[in-house]
Amino acid sequence: MTLRTILLAGAAAATAVPALADVNIYTTRQPELIQPVMDAFTAETGIAVNLAYVESGIVERLKSEGARSPADLVMTVDIANLQQIVDADVIQPVESEVLTAAVPAPLRSADNLWFGLTSRARVVYASKDRVADGEVTTYEDLASDKWQGRICTRSGVHNYNLAMLAAVIAHHGEDYAREWAAGIKENLARKPEGNDRAQVKAIWAGECDISLGNTYYMGQMLADPEQTEWANSVRIVFPTFEGSGTHINISGVAMTKAAPNKDEALQLMEYLVSPEAQAIYADINNEYPVLEGAEWSELVQSWGSFDADTTDLTEVASHRPAALRIMEEVNFDG
Repeated sequence: MTLRTILLAGAAAATAVPALADVNIYTTRQPELIQPVMDAFTAETGIAVNLAYVESGIVERLKSEGARSPADLVMTVDIANLQQIVDADVIQPVESEVLTAAVPAPLRSADNLWFGLTSRARVVYASKDRVADGEVTTYEDLASDKWQGRICTRSGVHNYNLAMLAAVIAHHGEDYAREWAAGIKENLARKPEGNDRAQVKAIWAGECDISLGNTYYMGQMLADPEQTEWANSVRIVFPTFEGSGTHINISGVAMTKAAPNKDEALQLMEYLVSPEAQAIYADINNEYPVLEGAEWSELVQSWGSFDADTTDLTEVASHRPAALRIMEEVNFDG
């Protein structure tokens, strides 16, 4: 090998661009609900994304793997699940002006441990035939006698309903929340059972007139030929807390403590709050972008607009243990 060849090879090595690492994600969301936005990120950056669907036990898996974990990010839904990850001490704070500028303060951790990506509203599905316009008003009113025998809901100890009750506690305190939960129980048309879509089916079947449910289930039902008739039998109504707005919850992302590919993972986190990614991700999941001004899908727009409750979700999460205790005290599912 000549001296010239050696020098040229050395120069090429010195100026070579380091290979980009993959980003590894543990997610409780089905990969098909995330893959399109990951594909868009890869197309823009050249960074591949590997999704590992972990239906349950994600905290236990991260704790057992410890510093050896291959996971860079965790993506999950519901503030309770995000708080569980915080409490397990398996994630790290992320300092990013992009993230803090894009995600409203109530929808991210005050210490930058997690960031909301999309939101969903906890609404009332109301029978088009048996519930008049304007009859549904506030969450507080759902415990009034006028709804006796007219409400269906899933288990009171499901995360969605615990978050709802935790928000009631945040607004009114535990004593009021206990009376409210007992009032809802008295107004049930049947024992709590099934998921949110099962409640809409019950309305369609005439078993009840209204139910609590997350907005995105309307999109799921309309996409399922078997469930389209259920969806068309109801309309979405956005109740509010007295003096505030409609209760919302989130899907979110956090960086693991291990994060072997931290730089690439941060790049992905920041991409996920870009206008392009927000529109893609929210559209696939029939949810609302957290980025102000990001485009809502046509279907989500058709449900109408609402003012969201501005209670910090970290505060809501702090009341979850009390919410669970109250649901057990009133024997909500009994």
